[in-house]
Amino acid sequence: MKTVQQYGVTEWAYASGKAYRDPFNEIELDLIVTDPKGQERRVPAFWAGEQTWRVRYSSSELGLHRYRTCCSDAANPDLHGLEGELLVTAYQGSNPLLRHGPIVVSASRRHLQHRDGTPFFWLGDTWWMGLCQRLSWPTGFQALTADRVAKGFTVVQIVAGLYPDMPWRDERGANEAGFPWERDFARINPAYFDMADARIGWLADRGLAPCIVGCWGYFLPWMGIAKMKQHWRYLVARYGAYPVVWCLAGEGHMPYYLSEDKEGDSAFQRRGWTELGRYLHAIDPYDRLVTIHPSNSARQVVEDQGILDLDMLQTGHGDRRSLPRTLKWVTEDYAAEPRMPMLNSEVCYEGIGEACRQEVQRLMFWACVLSGAAGHTYGANGIWQVNSREQPYGPSPHGMSWGHTPWEEACQLPGSGQLGLAKRLLERFEWWRFEPHPEWIEPHWTTEDYLLPYAAGIPGEVRVAYIPLGKWPFTVQSIEPGAHYHAYLFNPVDGSEVEIGRVEPDDDGNWLLPLPRMPIYQDWVLVLQRES
Repeated sequence: MKTVQQYGVTEWAYASGKAYRDPFNEIELDLIVTDPKGQERRVPAFWAGEQTWRVRYSSSELGLHRYRTCCSDAANPDLHGLEGELLVTAYQGSNPLLRHGPIVVSASRRHLQHRDGTPFFWLGDTWWMGLCQRLSWPTGFQALTADRVAKGFTVVQIVAGLYPDMPWRDERGANEAGFPWERDFARINPAYFDMADARIGWLADRGLAPCIVGCWGYFLPWMGIAKMKQHWRYLVARYGAYPVVWCLAGEGHMPYYLSEDKEGDSAFQRRGWTELGRYLHAIDPYDRLVTIHPSNSARQVVEDQGILDLDMLQTGHGDRRSLPRTLKWVTEDYAAEPRMPMLNSEVCYEGIGEACRQEVQRLMFWACVLSGAAGHTYGANGIWQVNSREQPYGPSPHGMSWGHTPWEEACQLPGSGQLGLAKRLLERFEWWRFEPHPEWIEPHWTTEDYLLPYAAGIPGEVRVAYIPLGKWPFTVQSIEPGAHYHAYLFNPVDGSEVEIGRVEPDDDGNWLLPLPRMPIYQDWVLVLQRES
């Protein structure tokens, strides 16, 4: 009998003595698992090549699990009706994804948390093409992972081989074993995913939740719905036991860049991804979060918002010019129904267009999070497309290149570390209880001026305001009667602090923020914290 720790992944292999001409398309194999509480789950197996299938399983339930195989060819004794037992024991390590469990939606539907209720702050990084061979394994991949762990990232957005910004079977998308599917999508290539396994497992083992993007949206018209269902069943079978988040597609209803029927393709994709979302919920035995990466808001990509657990946004790469669009989508989605956690999953990659530098990274993070986002996703130009020094990514289908900065340099751009500092500041407080309160500081941002302060917090406990341009004076308003706050300024560049002292409001509850002794003119974060 096998033993595995709680949330750990265990695996079984089944080899068929009966040879199938086309095993990937002829056979489906599932594992029916009954946990100690009597709950039964159907866990899909994946074809591992030749006449072999594998099943991966994990569970939160301690104790004895019983299982049996169920094969679509019930007459095959090597694949059907085999039984066994598995013992799940308590987890002993420090990995938060195993200690507290995978990511789920909170009861408030405003933030994310681990399965045991521990709040989870989504600080994502964008490695769209991170499974290709230009990000070498193990050296490059492990080095980038270590850098992101050290800076406090918690999620990596990564595409399962069917990439953006290139035609199908472009050599830039291959890994050490080739491409994820055969040229005509007749069958999957298990060897491609053997190479991907090490990378996905490495992220999860180091506490980074893989947000697995099934493909870029325009693959749906190329593959068709039936083949895309096979693709998603394979991903669930291969990676569902890990603490992943599912992203149905990138830019889900955006047609291929050179499509001759963009309107028709977009409509088909919107319908198709809605059907695929329902299918994914039906076959995933672990109920992992499901979302879709949009061109604006995930809510706009599908016909039924009920298939989404998490609302993703994409709000532009125009430096500060993207701020009005960003605030439009963040504030509208925060107020939208049905309520769900929301975050910006793509905005102003650092260095893109020789712009969007670290000060813009700070601006977008704080503007989004203090306006109700459940976290934030960073991106660096050079990492998302994995430029290597030896092989820059090169031109997109439209003929233009996004830039040649090698990923080794892009990972050291200062914005990534500064967003880690921002996350650590918020983690001093019960950030999951924060609500937007722009009216707490005057003047504050409006659609007339987006470069005025943003504020959020918990009434009577803590207030956090981001001051984009560092211009004074500002007035903190509506301080609760009897509340005693201590104030300081947090430097979002290096994490240092400037002491202000006790807050002394006037009779109307207003407090004029004094001009502190600051060495530089820049953006600052103002913190008012209740005195003990």
